[in-house]
Amino acid sequence: MAHPRITGGSHRGRRLKVPPGLGVRPTSDRVKQALFNILGPQVVGARVLDLFAGSGALGLEALSRGASTCLFVERHPRALAALRENLAGLGMEDRGRVLALDVRRSLPALKREGGFKLVLADPPYEKGLVGAALAAAAAALVPGGTLVVEHSPGEPPGEVEGLRLYDQRGYGQTRLSYLQRTV
Repeated sequence: MAHPRITGGSHRGRRLKVPPGLGVRPTSDRVKQALFNILGPQVVGARVLDLFAGSGALGLEALSRGASTCLFVERHPRALAALRENLAGLGMEDRGRVLALDVRRSLPALKREGGFKLVLADPPYEKGLVGAALAAAAAALVPGGTLVVEHSPGEPPGEVEGLRLYDQRGYGQTRLSYLQRTV
């Protein structure tokens, strides 16, 4: 597997470590670049939440592109090790924090944290976890905040009170859905 890289910002071109096994499917550089081109300047200064963080590729990309902080939520020990190694290797430990917890069990902590302007979610495909990402984002986003969820074509995000789907893009077997918190 080719190692993903940071596609823009202060750490552009830097390669990221990915954990062996676990069926980790890092977001392709092409999809990541498209995602952040669509988000544009709203990343700068944002408090970001990276759900199902894996190696941290999405949150680290946001930090490289000017986000103020990122909270990474991941539960697998090997993924957590790769994520922490990536944070240290990029010198971003002061702006990134790791919550070693299953996203489905993170709602109380995320409600306390709150105040996120941007939530990035990349749940494992076809495991029924898109709903967990939506619930977590609804709990943590500020009104007007954005959720981007990466998912397979067969598992689109459902309706969640307080979130409105405003854009959807396809890249092969990957879909990106952009939702906004309305209340």
